[in-house]
Amino acid sequence: MSKSETTSVNRRTEIISAAIEVFAEIGYYRATTAQVAKRAEISQPYIFRFFSTKEALLLAALEVSWMRVIDSFRKVVGSASPEHLETDLIQAYDEILNAYRNEILLQMQAQTIQEDSIREAMRNGFGEVRRIVLEAFRAAGIPNPEERTMLFLARGMLCNISTALNMPELKEF
Repeated sequence: MSKSETTSVNRRTEIISAAIEVFAEIGYYRATTAQVAKRAEISQPYIFRFFSTKEALLLAALEVSWMRVIDSFRKVVGSASPEHLETDLIQAYDEILNAYRNEILLQMQAQTIQEDSIREAMRNGFGEVRRIVLEAFRAAGIPNPEERTMLFLARGMLCNISTALNMPELKEF
């Protein structure tokens, strides 16, 4: 990769990171590309060199956030023993919640956005996470894997709400 290509990839990543912060803090609809540009310390027109619309920027931000969860879960599935699988997945997700809170808040907001492309990105993300967990639970011989997967995902959603509302008691079991 040439220096200019590396710089371009880094700048794109910086813009996405700034967008995640801005969208999570003030909401996708209220946020402007000017605010994202200011956070990224670039000019607003420079954003459009990488993203044709604010929606395209949101889709890229969602892709980053979903890939973080998916990659983390794949890593756990590849290394966890069957008896520790669910606990290790929960721990991995909790680490993501703590380290990448804004990405989870962004996903939570995106669940309510009605644009087809955003809904598709959210369906794809949730679907892939569900598939990974369900296949892992089946392979581990966990009884009732479909129900356990649903409960695992529901617990994750409750953890998201706990994080968004700063109510840690919702995560106490």
